Amino acid sequence: MESIQAVRKTLQPLLPLTSSSPSLPFYNIVPTFSTQYAVQSGYDSLCQSLLSEKNITIDGFGGVLWDSFRMNLQRCFDGYRKKVLWYNIDSSLKSPEEINELIAANLNGNDPVFGKQYTGNLIDFFDQEKLPLLIPNDDIDLHIVYGTGAALSNWQGPVIYLDVPKNEIQYRMRAKSIANLGSEEVLENTQMYKRFYFVDWPVLNKHKEVVLSKLNYIVDEQRIDEITWMKGDDFRNTLDSMFEQPFRAKPWFEAGIWGGNWMKERFKGLPQEEINYAWSFELITPENGIVLQGNKYLLEVSFDFLLFRNNYKMLGKAAGRFGNEFPIRFDFLDTYDGGNLSIQCHPRTTYIQEHFGETFTQDETYYILDCEPDADVYLGFQEDVNPNEFKQALLEAQNNGVELPVEKYVQKHKAHKHDLFLIPNGTVHASGKNNMVLEISSTPYIFTFKMYDWLRLDLNGNPRPINIEHAFNNLHFEYKGDYVPENLISHPKLMKEWPGGRMLKLPTHQEHFYTVDRYEFDDEAIIYTDGQCHICMLVEGQSVDVKVGTGNSVFQYAETFLIPAAVEQYTVRNSGTQKAFLVVAYVKEICC
Repeated sequence: MESIQAVRKTLQPLLPLTSSSPSLPFYNIVPTFSTQYAVQSGYDSLCQSLLSEKNITIDGFGGVLWDSFRMNLQRCFDGYRKKVLWYNIDSSLKSPEEINELIAANLNGNDPVFGKQYTGNLIDFFDQEKLPLLIPNDDIDLHIVYGTGAALSNWQGPVIYLDVPKNEIQYRMRAKSIANLGSEEVLENTQMYKRFYFVDWPVLNKHKEVVLSKLNYIVDEQRIDEITWMKGDDFRNTLDSMFEQPFRAKPWFEAGIWGGNWMKERFKGLPQEEINYAWSFELITPENGIVLQGNKYLLEVSFDFLLFRNNYKMLGKAAGRFGNEFPIRFDFLDTYDGGNLSIQCHPRTTYIQEHFGETFTQDETYYILDCEPDADVYLGFQEDVNPNEFKQALLEAQNNGVELPVEKYVQKHKAHKHDLFLIPNGTVHASGKNNMVLEISSTPYIFTFKMYDWLRLDLNGNPRPINIEHAFNNLHFEYKGDYVPENLISHPKLMKEWPGGRMLKLPTHQEHFYTVDRYEFDDEAIIYTDGQCHICMLVEGQSVDVKVGTGNSVFQYAETFLIPAAVEQYTVRNSGTQKAFLVVAYVKEICC
């Protein structure tokens, strides 16, 4: 069993406790949002704020290291000669056998990737006859009910909520230091993540939304020996202020078998000992955090707190359709000096709803941020494709290791900087090597049906999952021949011009519910949100100043930033020496 520190060291540094020097003129791997309210550090400061209390509830997300947190806080109470009685909410959970029966239909057996989203609530995992038995003892100085779901005890007194970032949860998962909700068994990594994704996280997110309005303290638990925290009202006020100006989520990075070196060479601060960086989760909101800076301390919380606080101020018109689900994601796929992605497709809308419980599907685009002259993108079928023959060739590759003549079936297109390739659901596709792809997509992100993976093993020496049957239930074989360059490669349209600048529409496919614009300008561009959240990236140039009201924010090349829908207008000023290209994605008006 590896330690969490050993797992994390090879992937990405832990968020620092304090902020570093002011932003430097290159991509920042730890973007922060400054708050006027205090972020405090340490168990002792938290303990001091609780000394006058009689009953305390400490709740938190799945993946918290509860034993360590309790031990550290108890040590502080001991220093103040405070007698504490701890009540573990886990004592009121249903048995592991009952929980396994409850969620069995959602886990699809031993499938390594796919399950179906559990639609119930956290209370389903608890024995409601046991919960009322957690009664404080009046003879003790302080009573604390703690654990994931502790707020279900409905104790009177302050509520503390511990949050932990999704990337830190995955480091702990790989180190075998945590288990799933109500499970005594530490599952193998892929099964644990599948359980998190389809069962634990959906119910814990619903619970977190309820707790947000009542929490008195929010704690960033990822540095288990040196926590940071904020008062609840200060935290909620900070979330409110974020709707009024641009900000970035905290990206995180992963290696992969096809991964490259573009980010490794250009993004300062990434550990150079990592084998490669295949992905950057720039803005995949179910996985990203936001980092608040108050005084000199940093506190990270999950992005979804913003949606739980006010989804309309964040999403505007799109909130009616998407609720608390952020609809668009930005991520990087880096194949520089790497390899081809797998030949793959994504599920059609009815398929993802019926089989996996998602509300909308994984419609993608590839924006070519950078590429080498030999870079290609595989997209769409050849005119004469024979589906049965294609399937037999895929099965031969999977079962007998026979190399697939990919270009016999799938078209290959030259990639150029600033091309936009359109990948609606059911489209066969793959990025080739030597591309730096900005993937502008709808938010679902794990529903990739790999058909052919070039006979490779993953970084651990294991076969990657192949999903030929799923793929053939979804492939659009009519996306072939001339249809592909005409309809699956975006053809920019000039929409408006001004001295030194212009705005191009990069049309997406009719299946895409989002669209993409590109502003090209020497000096500045004035942009109106029209009631939509804008997701932006500078894809050419050095940096831009973004002015909203009297505030000003600076963003560098390749940094993803958001303009909440509550912001009506923003001005983007080119602070570099070359023309700036700004990509802006948002939900189409017809989808709202």
